[in-house]
Amino acid sequence: MDAFKLHSGLVGPVDRVNVDTDAIIPKQFLKRIERSGFGQFLFFEWRWDEAGNVIENFPLNQERYQGASVLISRANFGCGSSREHAPWAIQDFGFRVIIAPSYADIFYNNCFKNGILPIKLSEEQVEDLFQRTAKHDGYKLHVDLENNKLTDDYGLSITFDLDEHRRQFLLQGLDDIGLTLQHVDKITAYEEAHKERLAYK
Repeated sequence: MDAFKLHSGLVGPVDRVNVDTDAIIPKQFLKRIERSGFGQFLFFEWRWDEAGNVIENFPLNQERYQGASVLISRANFGCGSSREHAPWAIQDFGFRVIIAPSYADIFYNNCFKNGILPIKLSEEQVEDLFQRTAKHDGYKLHVDLENNKLTDDYGLSITFDLDEHRRQFLLQGLDDIGLTLQHVDKITAYEEAHKERLAYK
C-alpha cells in the first residue's frame, strides 16, 4: 500500500446523505475475486439509467469533475452492508480522500485498510466545500496528513482530527498484514523458542 503524506486533487461532489454501500457498488458486481476493476461500477445506478445511457446531471459524469480524487459527500457515508468492495471501488475509480460529516463505522475502518483517507468535518464545513466546488471550476483541495491540514487555493485552511493509530497506518502505507510484519523478528524468535520448548517435551 502506498504511503499517504500529501495529496492535491480535483474535488468531485456527491451531494447526498446516507450513501450506502449498495449505491457505491451494487451487489451484482461483487463476483470478482480481485480488488481491482470495481471502479467502473462505482455509483453505477446513479451514473447510468436502465437503458445504459449516461445520466448527465450526475456530477461524476460531468466533464468538470473528470479525474477527481477527492470525494465530498454528506452525513452517514458508507452505511448499509459491510462489504469491503465499497472502498475498493472508490479507490479503483481514483479517489484517495473522502470528506463527509460522518461515516458508517465499518466503512470508515475499511478505508484506512485500503489506503483511503476519510476526513470528518462539521456539516457547516462540508457545506462550504460544496459551495466552493460549485463556484470554482477545477476546484482542488490540498491534504497534508503529516500536519492534519486541509487547504485550497482560495484561502481555506482547516485542521482536521484523526486517530493517531489510523493516521500512522496511512503515513507508513501499512495495512493489517504490513503492521504485523513490522514485528516479524519478534514473531520469528517466539516461534523458534516455542519449537525448542516442544522439543523438550
